[in-house]
Amino acid sequence: MDVIDSPKHGSIIYHPSILPRHRGASAINWTLIMGDKKAGLSVFWADDGLDTGPILLQRSCDVEPNDTVDTLYNRFLFPEGIKAMVEAVQLIADGKAPRIPQPKEGATYEGIRKKENAEISWDQSAEILHNWIRGHDKVPGAWTEINGQMVTFYGSSLLKSSVPPGEPLEIKGAKKPGLVTKNGLVLFGNDGKALMVRNLQFEDGRMIPASQYFSAGETSVVELTAEEVKVAGTIKVIWAGILSNVPVIEDSTDFFKSGASSMDVVRLVEEIRQRCGGLQLQNEDVYMATKFEDFIQKVVRKLRGEDQEVELVVDYVSKEVNEMTVKMPYQCFINGQFTDANDGKTYDTINPTDGSTICKVSYASLVDVDKAVAAAKDAFEKGEWGRMNARERGRLMYRLADLLEENQEELATIEALDSGAVYTLALKTHIGMSVQTFRYFAGWCDKIQGSTIPINQARPNRNLTFTKKEPLGVCAIIIPWNYPLMMLAWKSAACLAAGNTLVLKPAQVTPLTALKFAELSSKAGFPKGVINIIPGSGGVAGQRLSEHPHIRKLGFTGSTAIGKQIMKSCAVSNLKKVSLELGGKSPLIIFNDCELDKAVRMGMGAVFFNKGENCIAAGRLFVEESIHDEFVTKVVEEIKKMKIGDPLDRSTDHGPQNHQAHLEKLLQYCEAGVKEGATLVYGGRQVCRPGFFMEPTVFTDVEDHMYLAKEESFGPIMVISKFQNGDVDGVLQRANNTEYGLASGVFTRDINKAMYVSEKLEAGTVFVNTYNKTDVAAPFGGVKQSGFGKDLGEEALNEYLKTKTVTLEY
Repeated sequence: MDVIDSPKHGSIIYHPSILPRHRGASAINWTLIMGDKKAGLSVFWADDGLDTGPILLQRSCDVEPNDTVDTLYNRFLFPEGIKAMVEAVQLIADGKAPRIPQPKEGATYEGIRKKENAEISWDQSAEILHNWIRGHDKVPGAWTEINGQMVTFYGSSLLKSSVPPGEPLEIKGAKKPGLVTKNGLVLFGNDGKALMVRNLQFEDGRMIPASQYFSAGETSVVELTAEEVKVAGTIKVIWAGILSNVPVIEDSTDFFKSGASSMDVVRLVEEIRQRCGGLQLQNEDVYMATKFEDFIQKVVRKLRGEDQEVELVVDYVSKEVNEMTVKMPYQCFINGQFTDANDGKTYDTINPTDGSTICKVSYASLVDVDKAVAAAKDAFEKGEWGRMNARERGRLMYRLADLLEENQEELATIEALDSGAVYTLALKTHIGMSVQTFRYFAGWCDKIQGSTIPINQARPNRNLTFTKKEPLGVCAIIIPWNYPLMMLAWKSAACLAAGNTLVLKPAQVTPLTALKFAELSSKAGFPKGVINIIPGSGGVAGQRLSEHPHIRKLGFTGSTAIGKQIMKSCAVSNLKKVSLELGGKSPLIIFNDCELDKAVRMGMGAVFFNKGENCIAAGRLFVEESIHDEFVTKVVEEIKKMKIGDPLDRSTDHGPQNHQAHLEKLLQYCEAGVKEGATLVYGGRQVCRPGFFMEPTVFTDVEDHMYLAKEESFGPIMVISKFQNGDVDGVLQRANNTEYGLASGVFTRDINKAMYVSEKLEAGTVFVNTYNKTDVAAPFGGVKQSGFGKDLGEEALNEYLKTKTVTLEY
């Protein structure tokens, strides 16, 4: 490779713009101010003028509605800029670097960094106002006049929901007053649409949350303890080191008026973290308390946890349904707050009953995942949760269980809307078992203990060895769409009881009860950062969780294929602990000495419960030859009595499948069965009505080599094979001839046969003369390619604990 020599090759320049009008230090700002839909970077040959030399290469990205200079820089301009410079150097060395002329017309270095140029002109649309404010954030700051003084706006976002209630604030030049709300200051464009700003800065440099405009200055002064006086002394030394031009740091010393810059803010925050026991401040804390005395007050309040006592602000989507008003949060829940995704992206969550859109939900980005993990890590290592005693932790979990129960009708309604679960089933199982799970594990919080172990040492034996059970740290939980709240409860209750913090990703198609759960957890009093909910895709948020170096455990319920991918990512990243509850093809053996009517009823429940969207559903029924035909006849008779319809109708037995893609997969599954020669006795078609409804389906004459015999449908499809009378070992061999081993079942009046079969079946759970009977105290999990690790019961706690052995000599 040729050595790059400037005189020989010429100089190249990196610039964060793709348009010649965007030049100088304000290039990114101009991109936002002008409302460009594309941002990007250029690497070009240096010229003597306005950076309009020939282009060597360019890269671009989309500008999201609520992007800021910081988000564009962190997401694209910095990482892609490094790659672009490496590529540019290589092109030069290879002699392949192009020189594409760029126009000089409109190119200017006219800066926007003059405060007088940043005044807001109000007679414009909300989008243009938003672009102006975010384009001037952080320097020099877009400003306006309020009550005779200059006020600068920071942290703008377009308001997509309804305008929250607030107190009017007159703004000079604005045709409509702003509204000071719990979320921030709402501003209005001339098109009737709205935007919101988060922070305000006054002429004296003081910055406040916009929501506190009318209450600023009402906070009482706290008296410092002896220990807090020491911390204040340490911080005064840090200030003196930064403000070296100030002879003495006094209470009235202003950080910025004394000459500090934005780089000094970063230094201050980092030095305090290093020298004050890991105290984590935010840059905004400095901007909001610029005088030393105010800054110390803010630090002390943060040390005492008083800054956490902020009322939760929830922006709901409300619907009048099921004779109630259902209020559904739709944003990411990170560090105790509901917030839009970092890049502003959303997606539609669909009602499977009619295919309509329920609402738009935040689509978590990699940045959001990292924020959630950082919040969980901080809560575990430095927050109140890590210091809380076990009984207090249990008290919070009991309180959360109570709140789930108090809101069970609303939660069941949301579950019916979002997942298609029949309301009565959602009330009893989806929500009811969630309540039971949290109560059960709340009781375990103060009963997690180690043991004392005698060890063999030379006499005299003055050694003591004992074990301690300790939490792992930050845990990730990824749940499926078939039981959205119940799967959340099964994993998160054990995780929290053990003392961990968590980041949970609900299934992309069913996020709403998880977000409602987040709201209730805050009301229960869980400290911020302990529970974080990030809706979004498995490919983005889920993959990042499995790779994240600060996560110590990942619990997953879903398909075997995805489980394998997660396990690989967890191993490669930091060898994090994993528990997997994966696919199943659960066999149900029905002998001719069974109670037939009960076997029919239970067999139907084993297949059609929750529309067949059930991880332990009986994927294959083996029916003894002498009762096979009668069994099939009775099943079809009972199916014809089932009512298919609106899940909110109390008389409905069978609701819609969870989503369109799954319905299509089930129809293809049935087509494959017919092609291979299985007999379609009943169903196999989509119900002719709006929504994603499928007929309960029955196949017989299913042979062992067929696709239906090997693969899980995860739908309302009964797959029946007959076996010869009396051939117990033969049917066991067929039942175990699968790579799955989640659940199984047997129906017989012969207790000896039942015990023999249950011993030989290769599955994590065996049901005898019953099915689907799970309980919060009974461990649940699979073997073989159905995964490993347990949910529920005492064993579930061990999935979220580590054992430490301590040996001492006395």
